[in-house]
This record gives sequence, C-alpha cells and structure tokens, in this order.
Amino acid sequence: MNTYEDFKKEILALTKIDLNAYKEQQMKRRIDSLVKKNNFKGYPDYTDALKKKGEVFDEFINYITINVSEFYRNPDQWKLMDEQFLPDLINRFGKNLKVWSAACSTGDEPYSLVMAFSKHIPMNQIRINATDLDKTVIAKAKVGLYDAKSIAGVPADLKKKYFTPVGPSFQISDEIKKHVTFREHNLLKDKYDTNYDFIICRNVLIYFTEDAKAEVFKKFSDSLKPGGLLFIGSTEQIMKYKEIGLKRENSFYYRKEG
Repeated sequence: MNTYEDFKKEILALTKIDLNAYKEQQMKRRIDSLVKKNNFKGYPDYTDALKKKGEVFDEFINYITINVSEFYRNPDQWKLMDEQFLPDLINRFGKNLKVWSAACSTGDEPYSLVMAFSKHIPMNQIRINATDLDKTVIAKAKVGLYDAKSIAGVPADLKKKYFTPVGPSFQISDEIKKHVTFREHNLLKDKYDTNYDFIICRNVLIYFTEDAKAEVFKKFSDSLKPGGLLFIGSTEQIMKYKEIGLKRENSFYYRKEG
C-alpha cells in the first residue's frame, strides 16, 4: 500500500470518509503536507499511526474536514432570513419548525440559528439538529468557547446577552446551547432524515466534486417538506435545481416545490 489510491481505500475502511468525493489535487496536497509535517516516511506509516485512533487520527479528521466557521457569516443573508424567510416559514408551518444545520463545524451556525429564531419563536420551542462528520469539532461545539473573530458578526445586543468573556475568548450561554442537539453524520454515506422545514448547509460542498455536490443537493431536496427552504453558502450554487424539485428564491435560498 504505497499509492494515494491505496491510501484512500484504507481511509474509507477506517473512517467511512470517501476521499474520492473531494477534489483530488487539493485534498492530496493537504494530506501530503500532514504526512510530511509528522515526519512519516509515506502513506503506509501514516496509515498505521491513524489506526491507533490517537492524536494523529484526531488531527487528520480535523484537518481534512476543513473547519472555517463564524457566527452570522455573510450578515446580509442572515438579515434576509430574519426579515423575510423566517416569518414565511412560521406562517407556513407554525413555530415548531424542524431545522437541520448540516456540516455545522464548531457550532457557530446552529447557535446563530437559535439566536436568530429567538426573535420570532419562544425559546422553549426552538430545536436545532446539528451534524458534522468530525467528532472533534462537535466536541468543540458542545463546549461553546469562541474567539473574538468568530463572534464579530453577532449583533451587539445578542453578544451582550448570550456571551461571557473568558480570558481572551467568549463562552456562549447554556440558554442557547440547550436548544441544539449535535451528532455525527456523513453527508455522503449516512441516511438523511426527512420532513425538514429548513436546512442550512453553507460553504462546505465547495470542496466536493460536482457529482458529490449533485448527490448531496438531491438528498437535501428529498429531506425537505414541500415549501421548505434550503440555505446554502455564498461560494456555492445549485446548477440544476429545477431537476431536483427546487425553486430559486434568492441567490442562496431554494424552496422545495409542491
């Protein structure tokens, strides 16, 4: 087992992560840099270390899942959600909305959703399902400790209400955390739940191949109720949205037909 192709097969068996779904050149470069950084002679030695499920394994998972996240990322889109799409969803489906934050990284996004929803829905009715491939970032999300850059986009009133300074960092309150349920989920391999009113998955699929993107967008569409919304990232677009039963409401919001 010396080639990158062999390495990908080992990783699939070890983690259920299919590296074929990622852009080859970009992902191989990231992995090769990890191998070099840790002074392994090649893929076989590196794979042996990964199988021990220690720090090297955790670093690998964290590194390839590319966690770049912040609260209220692209504020204009969150403003549109607040003023237009959340009132619309509540009008259509009521206040007990079924919401999924997919590929949620360190929790910035689902916690942002709780705060955004709290302006429209009583806090005790807010429930966010949040998933990610990486158990390391899920652990970080559950702790809820963020640096100043991560929370820069949070509206001042919400920042004051829901964050407590801890040294140079900021701890999000339990009042927000208790409304988010985190679990591991692989967008390419695992089963998707259904009957969602709102799905948010942003700035993750840009790292996938076109075929993998198309597959995930189709699954998101199948997971939405008729009239439900999908919110994607500013770096993404759904090329054939009509073919998978979606209607484009805005550059980043798509509604399930029906």
